Amino acid sequence: MRRIPVHGAAAMGKNWFQFCAKASLVSVLVLIFVGAIVRVTGAGMGCPDWPTCWGCLIPPTAVEEVEFKKLDIAKFQRKAERLGRDPQTITIESLRAEFNPRHVWTEFINRLFSLPVGLFSLLTFVLSFRKRREAPIVFIGSFAALFLVLLNAWMGARVVYSGLAPGVLTAHMALAFLLILVQTFLIWRTGSVSECQKFSDDRQRKQLRKWLMVLFVVVLAEGVMGSQVRELTDAMSKHLSVSRTEWGGALERSWLYLTHRSFSWLIVILAGYAWWSGRKYRFSPMNLSEMLVLGIVMAQMVLGVVMSQIHIYGWVQVLHVGLAALLVSSNFFWILSLSRKPQNV
Repeated sequence: MRRIPVHGAAAMGKNWFQFCAKASLVSVLVLIFVGAIVRVTGAGMGCPDWPTCWGCLIPPTAVEEVEFKKLDIAKFQRKAERLGRDPQTITIESLRAEFNPRHVWTEFINRLFSLPVGLFSLLTFVLSFRKRREAPIVFIGSFAALFLVLLNAWMGARVVYSGLAPGVLTAHMALAFLLILVQTFLIWRTGSVSECQKFSDDRQRKQLRKWLMVLFVVVLAEGVMGSQVRELTDAMSKHLSVSRTEWGGALERSWLYLTHRSFSWLIVILAGYAWWSGRKYRFSPMNLSEMLVLGIVMAQMVLGVVMSQIHIYGWVQVLHVGLAALLVSSNFFWILSLSRKPQNV
């Protein structure tokens, strides 16, 4: 039997770790896109219970398939009371009237997309055990990623039980973005040689990194404001008297929306300057993180113009949220790629 050299086994383990870390990051990014679809379509309460959906592991496709007598009506009534509704209005008849098969399966598919996130995060943590001595930060980061996945799963249940309360939704999204940052760090930390070696002058590398950190902070601030603007549109969507065509005019009266829109120009300027600095000082082609940051910033500006000047389409909102998550990851990886790191991973 042929024995695999020690260094060969280490390289194989590193490749598997990289694969699982990247797969977990991609699965989270995809889940954010799917979650945005759920929110835009108003399907967040398609499954009013958790972890089951209408009392089933596989949700029904028609209201006739729901066994209402087996549902815990008292549980639904307690939930209604927490939301300020009269619990006595929650009956089998009222639940039957609320059943929407399209919303049910949209939310259920969202839950299914969370499974790869948990699986790959668990595998990443297991594979990090062999790195706990030579690279303890990788082991700690893998544990943190798995913990954030479990915490956000619990937060997902709170989202359902709270009836899509705005603060809970924002916290749910914030935890997802924090998970993205941890996963991005793990991919960089166990990846190839840092890009800092491509700069002949170390001062140029540090200067570019400084501007990218400013861009990163501004992007995060823009994301926080965007989440608050999203809560405004969610509130308007709950009022049937305010149609989607009127959202733009209503948002124009909000200082939060106007600030959010103005901040986008600052992001364009910072991203353009960072690209120009990198192009001027380094002697290598653009890497993926650079292209993603520049491309996403331009795409977000186009989407913003569409929403502010034409119409707030649902599919534009979905792209806007999903690309924001990808921008945060790409921006963070670009910063990390300009940092020095030990190579014993």
